[in-house]
Amino acid sequence: MTLDQVTRRHLADTTLAVVVGALVMTAAAIDHRATPADYALIAVGSLALAAYRYAPRRVLAVSTVATTAYVLHAHPGTLAALPVLSAVHTAARAGHRGVAALASALFLAGFVTTDLAARGSAERSLLLAGWFLCALVTGLADRNWQAYLRQTEQRAMEAERTREEAALRRAGEERLRIARELHDSLTHSISIVKLQAGVAVHLARKRGEEVSPALLAIQEAGGEAMRELRATLGVLRTDEPTGTPALLVERARAAGLAVELTVNGDERPLTATVDRAAYRIVQEALTNAARHAGPAKVAVQLHYSPDELTIAVDDDGGADPSCPPTPGIGLTGMRERVTALGGTLHAAPRTEGGFSVRAELPLGITEEVS
Repeated sequence: MTLDQVTRRHLADTTLAVVVGALVMTAAAIDHRATPADYALIAVGSLALAAYRYAPRRVLAVSTVATTAYVLHAHPGTLAALPVLSAVHTAARAGHRGVAALASALFLAGFVTTDLAARGSAERSLLLAGWFLCALVTGLADRNWQAYLRQTEQRAMEAERTREEAALRRAGEERLRIARELHDSLTHSISIVKLQAGVAVHLARKRGEEVSPALLAIQEAGGEAMRELRATLGVLRTDEPTGTPALLVERARAAGLAVELTVNGDERPLTATVDRAAYRIVQEALTNAARHAGPAKVAVQLHYSPDELTIAVDDDGGADPSCPPTPGIGLTGMRERVTALGGTLHAAPRTEGGFSVRAELPLGITEEVS
């Protein structure tokens, strides 16, 4: 959120509080029974609404206490409930429905106590109770709607990410297919040509004959073609990004995520398959932490043992152990990589809060040489 957006939001909240206070004060002035203390209570109960986004329960408490005190002292009309109604709505919208219902009951009790002797008190009390019920219901409905919008946006982002990863995966598979075709067809043929040219040059020199420049050119061209073909195959087979977990941590810090990296054991070079898997696991775990954990702290640990690499990525975000996440393409991809290497993966919310990813990768995997 930009500075201009924050400023506009503060201005809108303050305007709401001023408008509510002005309406209640106008009604109090018309009633001719309000004292300076009553106006002060109205101001406190109304202006507190300006902070409802940051402290909804405190705003609800201040508005309820101040406005109830005003009602008990001045015996005003139903419009005096406007600050509490607004605070109840915002508290319910923030998810504090129990506290909002309790504040509604306390204010209604105070209002009914002061309105018992007035004519039509029952109708006003029932009307006010209906208003508070509407404030609670609309607050909860607004909260559910905002949650639905966030979920829809998240699903759209996940779908876009899935499409991108599927496209990258298809491109990688196509590159590997082309590499296999080139290896199986051209490599053999060029090797034969180079070999035959080399044999012909060797025999000519052995017999003391002058080697044909065309034959030397064929031998040189064959060697150059083999070198270029190997380089091309290397490019086609490289479908993974280059980098290290330490580089990923630095990038995450630069993006604003609080990350700490700890390396235990004797760090040593890994085979390409294990190195790629470790990179992808740390990358996906940091991406998920940045996307879902909020302003959390993340700890990345790499532990090298003689026969195993253990990767642990823990955050202290808001993940709930009672609500395990539905595995998406990222978690599924991590599990497939780890399983392909004969390792184990644990990815779930932590008991103390937050999310944990722990992968154990065997280091006995050897590379296949073509």
